[in-house]
Amino acid sequence: MQKKSPVLVTAGAGYIGSHVALALLDAGWPVVVLDDLSTGFETLVPSQATFVRGDVGDRQLVGHMFRDHGIEAIVHLAGSIVVSESVAHPLRYYENNTARSCALIEAAVESGMAHFLFSSTAAVYGSPERVPISETDPTSPINPYGQSKLMIETMLADAAKAHGFNYCALRYFNVAGADPQGRSGQLTDSATHLIKIAAEAAVGRRAHVEIYGEDYPTPDGTAVRDYIHVADLAAAHVRALEKLVADPGTSRVLNCGYGRGYSVREVLDSVDRVAGRPVARRPGPRRAGDPPILVADNRRILAELGWTPRFDDLDGIVADALAWERRQLPGAAAAAVPLTMTR
Repeated sequence: MQKKSPVLVTAGAGYIGSHVALALLDAGWPVVVLDDLSTGFETLVPSQATFVRGDVGDRQLVGHMFRDHGIEAIVHLAGSIVVSESVAHPLRYYENNTARSCALIEAAVESGMAHFLFSSTAAVYGSPERVPISETDPTSPINPYGQSKLMIETMLADAAKAHGFNYCALRYFNVAGADPQGRSGQLTDSATHLIKIAAEAAVGRRAHVEIYGEDYPTPDGTAVRDYIHVADLAAAHVRALEKLVADPGTSRVLNCGYGRGYSVREVLDSVDRVAGRPVARRPGPRRAGDPPILVADNRRILAELGWTPRFDDLDGIVADALAWERRQLPGAAAAAVPLTMTR
């Protein structure tokens, strides 16, 4: 591409997708959002983006979109993401994630799409043999969610070799927070992500936070994760797209995390600090498919994309999540007291 041509963002009405769309628009990329609104919200689609309601697995629709909007790159974020749900309903995940992604890749190949940026996951590593986890470490998912994403990575690698496009798979670690400017955040009422749940509890939308497992082989017995601010993740997508365009002969697989892990208890302590009051905690059983520790080795993404995190502070991530939750409360516009954090 000689100029910034339109980019298709699937699931651009969702939590991560809306932030990615905002970051692309901020960087001067025209954005077309495709979302079926099964879990997304049209209110999260940036006003500057073109919105199409539909299914990423609808090859005819997608093909028309490519032609009508002159799309030359895809940022594919659509899919189901709840680990425990994938264990209970594996075929649903293979259908929604893997099969629909296959249809999207086929449509991209048929249209001569040049660049494909894919939202993958640290769940492809399963229970890692060591931490931090490098991109060259073994991939051995322990749940259908991770397996479905790994299958998509394999499809992209094979299709790119056969059809001459390049791709980048960003393996997300635990995404949290909200847009620092307050333009987007997580709206779902059935959240499973710890910081979102804890922020809801801190503003009175939940009575407590359940700690799923206190017997993991970690320093305090709770699971450890590498939490990345959604704004930094969105910025990584912009850098990855720029690299795909600048280096069309190379495809990449990159971890997207900070390289620092926090336990569930450490996260809840942060929420207590930022909120100024303790959040009630209750012990619960482990969730199916959850590994004890996931922490990124992020040296490759730092070196290859020149990506520099701006919001890599746990209390800051929590503060932005809390600020978003407070904006969602009735009468928030008039009554909310903004949180201030020194970055």
